[in-house]
Formats: sequence, C-alpha cells, structure tokens
Amino acid sequence: MPRAHRRPPRPGVEWEFDTVTFPRDYPRTVVTKLLVERAEHGGWELDRLRIGQDGVRRVVLRRKIIRQRLTLFV
Repeated sequence: MPRAHRRPPRPGVEWEFDTVTFPRDYPRTVVTKLLVERAEHGGWELDRLRIGQDGVRRVVLRRKIIRQRLTLFV
C-alpha cells in the first residue's frame, strides 16, 4: 500500500507498507501482542491504526527499505 502523496521524511528513505486487519472479536491485548511480535521480529513500526464503525481494526505497518551499495576497492 504505497502512498505516493506523502513525502518521505528524508531524501533517499524508502518505506515498505503492509496492511493487517483484525476482526472486532479480538481483544486489545491480543492485537497488541501480535503487533509487538511483528515489530520485534520483522522490523515493522506502526504507521496508522483505524478502528471502523463495525469495530474492525485496520493497521498499516511500515519498515525502511535498506538498499545495499556496491563498494569496490580498486
């Protein structure tokens, strides 16, 4: 879910986005544990959380894309 209308915080920083949806019958503690697990093991951080009128939680997570540069010693 890339958002082209948002400016990146710094030049050269690219983000990868992932959308996760949790049903309304999941307690807050369970959702928190699942999101913390994704953050610790996948490097994700919270970008946006929306709770709809139907109680469904829509979470947008993001993480930096780190590009490797080729370095040659000549």
